[in-house]
Amino acid sequence: MRDRHLSRRSFLRNLAIAAPASSLIVAAPSLAQDLPPLATDDPQAAALMYVEDASASTAPNFKPGSNCANCALIQGNDGDAYRPCAIFPGKSVASAGWCSAWAAKP
Repeated sequence: MRDRHLSRRSFLRNLAIAAPASSLIVAAPSLAQDLPPLATDDPQAAALMYVEDASASTAPNFKPGSNCANCALIQGNDGDAYRPCAIFPGKSVASAGWCSAWAAKP
């Protein structure tokens, strides 16, 4: 029967594997609260006619009832006031907002 005690070599090998792996477990995922809100005067936001309140949109292609919360590009948790968006990486958008990249959820 094989000795169940770890040898120094296997201990160091396991430690070398476990140390980097543990940093992945400890690292907290980025949350929408951690992302700064998208400013309406941001150049990309302005180009896409982003507004924080969809009812205030004057864009010619705006459809009543459409907003970031019901867009296919929104990420994060339903019900959150601000959520990440695939169009604006590193920023959060207002769930009540709208931009011209809006696409209906399938």
